Amino acid sequence: MSGYRLELDGRSLGLEDVVTVARGGSGECVLSGGAIRGVEETNGLKRELISSGRPIYGVTTGFGDSAHRQISAGKTAELQKNILRFLGNGVGPLAPPEVVRATMLLRANCLARGNSGVRRELVELLLAFINHDLLPPIPERGSCGASGDLVPLSYVGSALTGHGEVLHRGDWRPVGEVMEELGLEPVELEAKEGLALTNGTSFMSAFAVLAVWDAEEVAFVCDLCTAMASEALLGNRAHFHPFIHENKPHPGQAESARVIRELLEGSGLSTEIDQVLSGDGLGGRGYRELERNIQDKYSIRCAPHVNGVLRDTLDWVRRWVEVEINSSDDNPLFDAEGRTVHSGGNFYGGHIVQAMDSLKVALASVADLMDRQLELVVDEKFNNGLTPNLIPRFDPDDPRAGLHHGFKGMQLACSSLVAEACKLSNPVSVHSRSTEAHNQDKVSMGTIAARDARTIVELVQNVAAIHLIAVCQALDLRGRQEMSPRTREAHRMVRERVSFLDGDRRMEEDIRRVVEMIRSRELSRALGF
Repeated sequence: MSGYRLELDGRSLGLEDVVTVARGGSGECVLSGGAIRGVEETNGLKRELISSGRPIYGVTTGFGDSAHRQISAGKTAELQKNILRFLGNGVGPLAPPEVVRATMLLRANCLARGNSGVRRELVELLLAFINHDLLPPIPERGSCGASGDLVPLSYVGSALTGHGEVLHRGDWRPVGEVMEELGLEPVELEAKEGLALTNGTSFMSAFAVLAVWDAEEVAFVCDLCTAMASEALLGNRAHFHPFIHENKPHPGQAESARVIRELLEGSGLSTEIDQVLSGDGLGGRGYRELERNIQDKYSIRCAPHVNGVLRDTLDWVRRWVEVEINSSDDNPLFDAEGRTVHSGGNFYGGHIVQAMDSLKVALASVADLMDRQLELVVDEKFNNGLTPNLIPRFDPDDPRAGLHHGFKGMQLACSSLVAEACKLSNPVSVHSRSTEAHNQDKVSMGTIAARDARTIVELVQNVAAIHLIAVCQALDLRGRQEMSPRTREAHRMVRERVSFLDGDRRMEEDIRRVVEMIRSRELSRALGF
């Protein structure tokens, strides 16, 4: 989507839009005409209500448990500066650039919805940061995800006011210096604006959008891994027959089975049930050993039932995330039509934490599935005549015989990655802490869940990469000529990046290259899914 022009209206932002901006697509983000009108109207309403002398939470009162302390209109600007000051205590690693870009875009889209009472100039400065790729440093840790992502988002607000540093064109520099070069003026906050910048779910939602986007490709790659493992193990592709899955009609399960079936179409390695049972039966005998198993192990046969859960989880998780990123997720909200202001809790990350906790579990289960498939492929007890650990076929008299261990280390690493993914899949939503003098006495922890989901996605991408490299090795040993057209194309794509393992070598760079291919969605596009 190079050269895009993205108009924000607070209502129609898609996940692909966010990913395009987050991952450095060149283009421009602007406010739509309707958004400009809405922002200006509620900003005027805010000024009108302030002049009436009434207490307005976070505007003419203190924050949190200080809401009963009203201040004069003359103090409102300084109050907004202070919220950025006292929240500047994040710790841990800095969020990667793609998360920072997504965070700023989502914050701008929330404000563009026109209920926050901020000035148009503030939103446009935030968009200028995106368009010029000025990235504030946002520590990943410090948000409870209840009154929004207060601590992380305060770093965005501080940068807009000209404080601190930003990453620009690969260098960390004082933000004021970079803004001056670009002809941008730091904003002087007015009433509500510091709160509007910090009081929302944009940071957790940034992680969530990227996790969902990448998990969708993981779901496809898991089906591809299953298809190629079925070929490598001389499996029975009738396990993916429509009749089976039409009679347990979970959409994700049916879709997974369809994808695997279509990937295997034309394969001479993974055969249909009528091929497996061809012949004259027992021929009058009381017993015989079948040449091919009529049922594969669960990690192959039941793969649609496992990956289908991920696909179905992604279906509703995507919808929830899309609602979240097109919401007014701050507080209070100004009602232009009703000419009033409402205090509530739209900053609460409840839907994001539930979505991310569920996504984590589904992803960890798929990682475990792929690890079990990999074990079958590398283990000479189960891989139907392939070499132990997929080592090359050495003649016994070859001086290299007995010295190589092939994919033994890769399977060890894969199991470690899966164990870590399973550990991180524990739900965070049940770990609420009462904070802020018992004002925030039930918090979401949505940011932790979203960060964990991001990490699990990365782990599963590496698991899938190891699996793909291994099944390509297995199919080279088995013989590529009977592969299906689509799996042969997948094999070719992997082989463009990773050579056949003809002897023990380090493979971390091989894994990295295949992870990049998975992350870019090249495989699903090339194979027509």
